[in-house]
Amino acid sequence: MFVITQSCCSDAACVAVCPVNCIHPTPEERGFGSSDILHIDPEACIDCGACADACPVDAIYPADKLGTRDKVFIDINADYYKTNPEVRSGWAPIGDDSASSITYPDVPKLPAGLRVALVGTGPSGGYALRTLLDRTEAQVTVIDKLPTPGGLVRAGVAPDHPGTKGVLRGFDLLYRDPRVTMLTNVTIGDGPDQVTPAELAEHFDAVFYAVGASESRRLGIPGEDLPGSTSATDLVAWYNGVPGVDAGPPLRRGTADDPATGRAVVVGTGNVALDVARILVSPPDLLATTDIADRALELLAEQNVHEVVLLGRRDQASAAYTAAEYRALSEIPGVEVEVIEDAEGADLARFRQPADPKRRRIVFLFHSSPEEITGDSQVESITVRTGEGRHHVATDLVVRSIGYRSTPIPGLTFDDARGVFSNVDGRLVDETGAIVPGGYVLGWAKRGPSGGIGANKMCATRTVEDFIADAAAGRLPRTEREPGAFGALVRTRVRTVIGYRGMRAIDRRERRRGLEQGRPRVKFTQVAEMVGAAGWRRT
Repeated sequence: MFVITQSCCSDAACVAVCPVNCIHPTPEERGFGSSDILHIDPEACIDCGACADACPVDAIYPADKLGTRDKVFIDINADYYKTNPEVRSGWAPIGDDSASSITYPDVPKLPAGLRVALVGTGPSGGYALRTLLDRTEAQVTVIDKLPTPGGLVRAGVAPDHPGTKGVLRGFDLLYRDPRVTMLTNVTIGDGPDQVTPAELAEHFDAVFYAVGASESRRLGIPGEDLPGSTSATDLVAWYNGVPGVDAGPPLRRGTADDPATGRAVVVGTGNVALDVARILVSPPDLLATTDIADRALELLAEQNVHEVVLLGRRDQASAAYTAAEYRALSEIPGVEVEVIEDAEGADLARFRQPADPKRRRIVFLFHSSPEEITGDSQVESITVRTGEGRHHVATDLVVRSIGYRSTPIPGLTFDDARGVFSNVDGRLVDETGAIVPGGYVLGWAKRGPSGGIGANKMCATRTVEDFIADAAAGRLPRTEREPGAFGALVRTRVRTVIGYRGMRAIDRRERRRGLEQGRPRVKFTQVAEMVGAAGWRRT
């Protein structure tokens, strides 16, 4: 019997290869995209191992090969089928018309010579590229503002979750396709060294924007801009080594008269909030085995945060984290997890004092909301409302993790209220609400920050299918530009455009640096370093 474990990305590649339909929920079933992980039916599994071979993040193992901490997933997989008795697994009986059957997509005749631009190389962009290559003969130019691809898989997945990053291996194979041109270190915008959306539309028959949601929503409370108050987006980018995010969180160092508290407060209880809490409180020697940025490792070791308090507005049942992320907290050596469900009735006076330096803890404080961040020149405490009560929590750092929104791009209509690009089912619209022919958006930039890798795969596939329908119906404006004109334009704007060979060179250098330290990789944190590693030299 095989078992799906925590690092499952819900890619559903395993579903496609299972000969007995024993992996659920499938993309067609209720719960896909919102389910914590996929599940193998222990009664139907035939131990063929096809799912393990197909898994892009190495999340599937034989039950008898699981380590101690992963054995819990045997019961988790089985319990899914106990609580969802309507789910059907096993061989389809002959003549059963209701059973699942293989369906093949229609292959409409598309115009010859289609040229497509794809902006963004996160999961949505990767799956859109796969579908474009599988379903069309289009030439695809892939653009990313950073020198390295990966989007939030590289820049957002926590360093201690290396398995999830395995999905990038499949995308790298796509970048090698002869129909794909990689152009990284290229920004879409209206700056003098950038390419505008209008220029993209002029040079391509269609443009897909898979740019994610990289801005954190604000709390809107006094003191939010004090040094020591930051967003989860910035903090995650800093410890993941994203170029341009050089300044670390200004953790209060304290003095003899006013010592540091050794505590951080995270506002929010989603998966990212739990990632932040886990990284802040993890023993530095544990983090030293990951690909966390050196700059983060040094500061976290020096500051030695040993307690993180997470604030949740509602009860634990309403928390936004997945069960897998919550379980991951128990895997941190030497770290206790405490849940205070009834914050109003609890004794919270201890949070006025510095945290106990002899204990590492993550504390969930539910039914609580922030009202004010206080401090003379930097964060010293946060005032928390619990029902009718108000409490002061002494802290060296406040991190907001209450939702995310896309960053507007000049030249594209933006829905500021929702924090996404204005669209109708993935088709971009202008200020009047009219569809922009050949313009598409997908992933979080299309629907907002909900769902993980599996949900983004579905979203990307559907949007590409809509593009195919538009192309077949003659609704795309065909470019009159020569095929090489866009590359020439980019190189007049950006002196250090990086292609596939340069990307691979950066990857090899980072891995080599990691090998020297016994780590998966040591990331470059400056664009100039990446450009040099890619083979560019100053003249």
